[in-house]
Order: sequence, then C-alpha cells, then structure tokens
Amino acid sequence: MAVPESFAQASARAEALRREIALNDELYYILDSPRMEDHEYDAMLRELSAIEEAHPELLTPDSPNMRVRGAPRGEFHKVIHDAPMQSLDNALDKDELAAFFDRAYRSLGENASESWVCEPKIDGLAVSLIYNDGIFEIGSTRGDGHVGEDVTQNIRTIRSLPLRLKHARKGRIEVRGEVCMAREDFAELNRTREESELPLFANPRNAAAGSLRQLDHAITSSRRLKIFLYHVNDAASLGIDAQRDMLRWLENEGLPTQGHDRLCESSDEILTYLDEWGKSRFADSINTDGVVVKLNLLSLREKLGSTSKAPRWAIAFKYPPEEKRAKILNVEISVGRTGRLTPTAVMAPVQLSGTTVQRASLHNQDEIDRKDVRIGDTVWVHKAGEIIPEILRVDLDARPLDSTPFTMPTVCPACGASAVRLPPEVALRCPNRSCPAQLQEELIHFVSRDCMDINGIGEKLIGQLTETGLVKSAADLYDLSPQTLSGLDRMAEKSARNVATAIASSKNRPFYAVLNALGVRNVGKKTARDITSRFRDMDALVAAREDELANLDGVGPTIAASITSHFADPHNMAVVSRLRAAGVRMENDGEEVTESIISETFAGKKMVFTGELSSMSRPDAEAAAEQRGAFTSASVSRKTDVVVAGDNPGSKYNKALSLGVTIWSEAEFLEKLE
Repeated sequence: MAVPESFAQASARAEALRREIALNDELYYILDSPRMEDHEYDAMLRELSAIEEAHPELLTPDSPNMRVRGAPRGEFHKVIHDAPMQSLDNALDKDELAAFFDRAYRSLGENASESWVCEPKIDGLAVSLIYNDGIFEIGSTRGDGHVGEDVTQNIRTIRSLPLRLKHARKGRIEVRGEVCMAREDFAELNRTREESELPLFANPRNAAAGSLRQLDHAITSSRRLKIFLYHVNDAASLGIDAQRDMLRWLENEGLPTQGHDRLCESSDEILTYLDEWGKSRFADSINTDGVVVKLNLLSLREKLGSTSKAPRWAIAFKYPPEEKRAKILNVEISVGRTGRLTPTAVMAPVQLSGTTVQRASLHNQDEIDRKDVRIGDTVWVHKAGEIIPEILRVDLDARPLDSTPFTMPTVCPACGASAVRLPPEVALRCPNRSCPAQLQEELIHFVSRDCMDINGIGEKLIGQLTETGLVKSAADLYDLSPQTLSGLDRMAEKSARNVATAIASSKNRPFYAVLNALGVRNVGKKTARDITSRFRDMDALVAAREDELANLDGVGPTIAASITSHFADPHNMAVVSRLRAAGVRMENDGEEVTESIISETFAGKKMVFTGELSSMSRPDAEAAAEQRGAFTSASVSRKTDVVVAGDNPGSKYNKALSLGVTIWSEAEFLEKLE
C-alpha cells in the first residue's frame, strides 16, 4: 500500500485516517448506524498501519492500532484509586426505597431536593479510566475499592471506548463506569464453552469480569465487551454541578453512556420509572438487574456524604428475579461435533424476562438425576443472568402419578451407534466418526472465523454438501470446484466462484488456526496458539510425547492426552494428510521455536522497537521477543528496559538516549534471539 512520500503528507493523512476511523467506531459501536462497508473500514486500517510502520514516530496512543498489542501478560499490576470506588446499598422493595428517601430528606432538612436521576443498573464490572491530556492512559478494576488491578491493555480492546476524548484538554480526568457483555454475546460465549466442555459463566457480569481479567489480550478482544460510563471524578473542576449534566458531558466527549437515564422531580416520577423500566428492560441488549437512583445536585451530595462502604446520596433498587412454572413436554437429544449427546427439555411456551421460552438445556444425565427432571413434570424456570433459560426445580406436587425417571438413550439419535461414557466424563458420546450430526457440527467449526475463516459457507450450504454426499470430511471441501458448487440449490455461478476462492484462500491460514480447525477436544484458539508457538510444524506436533505436551504452559495433562489421542486416530491422520496434500499450511512461518524459548535475557523486559528492521517485520520482531517472555510497548518511558533500534529510528531513539534506556541494534537483538 502506497505511503505518502513526504513526512508532512504522511502525518496529515494519518491524522485524517484516525479521525475517520474514530468517527466510524462511534457510528458502528455506539450509535448502531454504520455508514461504511467493512471492507472500506479495513482498507483505512491497513493504510494507517502502513503509514505508522513506515513512520513509527507517527504511532500515537490513540491510534486504532494501539487497541490490541502484545502477548499475554504475566500478572496485573496494582492501581491505587484517586478516590475510593464505593459500592451501593440495595433496596429490595419499594418500602426500603422509601426508607432511604426518608433518611436523605431528614439529613438535608430545608435543603431537601426532589431532583433525582434514575439510571438502569448495568450487570457488569466497575472500572476506572484515566485520561491524561485527553488521551486514554490507565484502566483499572474496582478491586477492594482502594486498590484495583491494571487492565489497561484489555480495556483498549473495547471498540466502543474512544482512546481520545473529543474535546482534548490538559490535565488528568478520571471517569468511571461498567464493563459488560450484551445478552446475545453472553449466550454465544456459553454455547461455545459448553461445546468445549468448559465451565459455563453464571451471568453476564461473571463473563465480563472473566474476560476483562484475561492475561491474553486477544481473548478479551474476542469476547465483544462493551463499556458504559456514568461518573466523572472531581466533576466540579470541569464546571459540572449535577448528575444529569455529568452524563451529557460524557456523551459530548464521545464516551458511551447507557442512555436510558431520566431526571425525576418527585417520588411518584421515580416509582413510575421503576415500573416502566421493569417492563422494558428485557428488550434492551444489555442486562440490567435494577435501577440506580442518585441525587442530582452534586452540592447536596457533599452534605449527605458516605459511609465507609457506600454513598448516602444513591441507592440501587433491585428487581426480584422472575421465575415461572412450565410443563416439560419432551426431552430432545442433540449431537455436537465431538459426539457429545446433550439433552434439552422442550416445554410448553412461557413468557419469561420479555421472551417466549420453550427450551432449556439439561446438560447431562448427572444434572437430570440431581434435579430429578422427568417428561410431564411441571418445573420452575428462570433465565440465568436473565438470558439463558434454566430449570431450577421440579414442582413435585404437580408430578403425574405415572411419571418415570428420564434416562439418556443408549444409542446416538442421529446414526444409531451405541453411545459411550468415558471416565471420568459425565457426558455420553457417539463414537461413530461418520455420524452425520457430528460431521455437520465439525464443518461449522472448521469454516468458522477463528479456524479456516471460509466466507460464504454457512449452515445451510453445509447441510446441502453433507446431504448430497459431496463432503464427508473437512478435507473434501478442498476438492469442491465452482462447477460442483453451482449445481447446488440457490448457488449462482458468481456465488460458487466466491466460495471456491474463499476455500482456496483458506489454505494460507496460520498453523494455529489449522490446529484449532481440526477440532481436537479441549483445544481452542488460545491453546492452539500456545502449542504452535512451541512446535514448528504438524510433524513435530504429531511426534510429541504426551509428557512433553503436558509440561507446556497453558496445556497440562488433560489437553496433552486429548492431542495425543487425536493424532493416534487413523481417521484424524487421514484428514491431516489430505489437507496437507491440498496445500493447507502445516507449519509456522517464522523461526523454529522450542520448549525452552523463555529466555533470561528477555523475560520480564519492557521493550520498544523503533525504525526499520531489515531481517524481519516489526510485528515479527515483537512476537519473537514476547515468545521469550518480554512485554512490548509502542512508547518509551522510564519503565522501558530496552529499545531495539533499526534504521531511521526517529524520536523514540532520542528519548531512550535522554532517559538512559539500554539500546540494542538490530544485530544485537538477533544475536540475543539466538
């Protein structure tokens, strides 16, 4: 991609691209009104990346390319909050809410105000964000209220958060809010975790907290977190004197707010809002479990003050969890890509949390036995996190006299093969590798974005390919021609060519994506990355001993056993051989790596790369350093341990000299890599 010849032109173009990308991020992630096609947006990102790679000194802290950088961190540093991050007292009913108002009005006396702001209470994780001179600098969790954890790099992955305030100003500004997860993203995350037989998140808050505290920024980025701000610390210094003005100030700076707040001038208006939001909250994509009621005027808040744990000028009204009775009509068994048989209760329709619920997973026989769920039973149902239907308990008084315990089938419902239960697992599995239900799920996984990323192949097309017998394993996809595809229903000639092109392009997917696509049990994207960073190619991985794999970080004995078992299967190795013959990449691009890749020379070092490297690209150099235990950064500070300087290093080199930071040449860096 062409880069402007002069530095001045490159600088101006980079700034224009950053503004345009930030605007489109706001339109897409906050306002839900994108005005640009994805390929146009991606082209802008590539152009900006090319400019910043050619002119490293133009890489600014608010660049979109700063959202995700570096490898997993070894720990979270502590952050001391400027002011305590308090929790809120709860009101579980309207009587407790009335008692709160009585206490507040007695304390305020003649200054009593009827002006309150109601805001939906987001079910998320409280965070503090620091902007310095308008640029996002530090993000931390609440922690114990006084000391939190530094999750800056993970918060940078949240696309709805601007890295620069719209009206940049001098000085330090702290804003606070909640990191959360949309209902549909939470449901999808739990679905994929259940497929991988990982523990499910109980609710969106747990999912958001677990995602934000990941040591691998790439995992956090994949979780589609959202953030909403509602507080500005020391707001008076910005001329803000009321909560409603605070929310409008946040919006004016481009910071996302929840958007359903209301100024109420009486207790009756507050009660009306509580009733209205109690009904409409289920239609919102963000899970809210209550309403926070805050005194509007900041000056009156000072008079009320706080306890050691919570402010006296705000309270959280919590809605009671919604539970309803439903009758179980049947239990259906589905088959996943690993052959797992999963029971699902089919119920008479019931309205729950704003939607009609008819199905709820029963997970496995042990769960069925624990709750003693039977066909014909009447059960109490709720939505876990107000999202995922879950059977709580059976109404034994309503149980039919002729009911019998439910037992999982002894054969696969899709192919008739005898189901097996391998200790210590609780799940039953279909052992038939040719099972049509397994093949369908395997192919859906194989073509997905985190695997071979084959655009144009969805569930309907996979259904046609398997039903017609054109595809009996993932390797068969690479035998498909445009002519064969165009003969399928609703597959025009142009669409067939596009799918064939996408299949051909997928042959160049990185080794970790291919390993992920193979569907090895317990091996997901992150684990595949960890494994392929230690083994150069498929042959080395297949030949690896189980104990050798088990000693790798992020693997352990269970995953190691899954890997060796997978590649010991002749059927699986036949698929690997055919994929290799089709030209699918089976090795790393970069240098050979070994188990002992963590180096004392690099471990724990904070490194910055600047200038042009002749032996490799800068991202590859950063990856090599990170594989050996270093942390990489885009800017030089007193905390930087080493700067690696290539040709034309620019301002970072000069800053390193002025701070006395160790500087390595490219030759020194390569020598230390070896």
